[in-house]
Amino acid sequence: MIKQASLNDAVIVPDAPTGFVCRRFRGEGDFPRLTKIINAVARAYEHEFIQRADELANDYAHLTNCDLSTDFVFVETVDGHDAAYGRVWWDQEMDGPYRYHITLNVHPDFREPPDLERALLAWAEDRLRAIAAAHPADAPKVFQVWVPSSNIDTQRVALLEATGYRAVRWGYLMRRDLSEPIEERTLPAGLEVRPVTPADYRKVWEAHHEAFRDHWGYREPTEDEYQGWLTSPTFDASLWQVAFAGDEVAGMVLNFIPHDENEQLGVKRGWTDPISVRRPWRRMGLAKALLLRSLRLLREQGMTEAMLGVDTQNPHGALQLYESCGFHPVKRSTTYRKDL
Repeated sequence: MIKQASLNDAVIVPDAPTGFVCRRFRGEGDFPRLTKIINAVARAYEHEFIQRADELANDYAHLTNCDLSTDFVFVETVDGHDAAYGRVWWDQEMDGPYRYHITLNVHPDFREPPDLERALLAWAEDRLRAIAAAHPADAPKVFQVWVPSSNIDTQRVALLEATGYRAVRWGYLMRRDLSEPIEERTLPAGLEVRPVTPADYRKVWEAHHEAFRDHWGYREPTEDEYQGWLTSPTFDASLWQVAFAGDEVAGMVLNFIPHDENEQLGVKRGWTDPISVRRPWRRMGLAKALLLRSLRLLREQGMTEAMLGVDTQNPHGALQLYESCGFHPVKRSTTYRKDL
């Protein structure tokens, strides 16, 4: 359970415009308000995403390297309108830099002029510099911001670039029409897909993260993140396609269907994401076989389209694989970094 903040919870955000009040996190009651801001941003920038308050609460209950009493700020107007929030946290990339992450969501009604967003970005950097001071002085350190629709959110991009951030990695959101033919493909010899039971969950989690160890930006997950994965509202192992080689997990597509989001967006969409194959079973056609099985499964569930996300610079040809299965890019995302 997340603890309630004290009443003396004002946060000083230097250079914040007049007319706004900044405060700390106040507990469970903030989630519906944060959700409304996130969904207003999503509508304005055509993200086709609906945040649920219970999903956000689950995420916040399992945060990594983020103290909500110091690493979060909520902004409202003096007359009570919710305007924005910011959150920061840090991690260390495996064999790479310390990363100091920034999340900012500013309600579209309060993005012009960009003074509030600029002030929140400066607050976030200042807070992260204080955190970084406790880390090894000679270690590489970077601020990191992910922009989900950089081809639309030009104001966020302009602000980041004007303050020294540079694009370092790109991704696509991809869609597949399930009314189109789906190729039949058998599993590689010696592998089988069988129902995943609770006794398999830990094994699936560990196999997935082992498979991603050689991907850009990887870091070791925490036990708390594993628990958060288990309690996610979209967790549904009955939809998964997991290939086993005896008792070992070889690869997987952990499909899910966000039913509430689909209803609000007026779509019938399933997600074939995440996808991973462990090294001993790569280049055998396993990922493609599991993905095609997933497309058929989602169609049988009444879905009309499938979605997934991809790192366009994935070294194992993931983008080309997904295109060969009928997926097409519909959105671009960008990761920005700045040396600390």
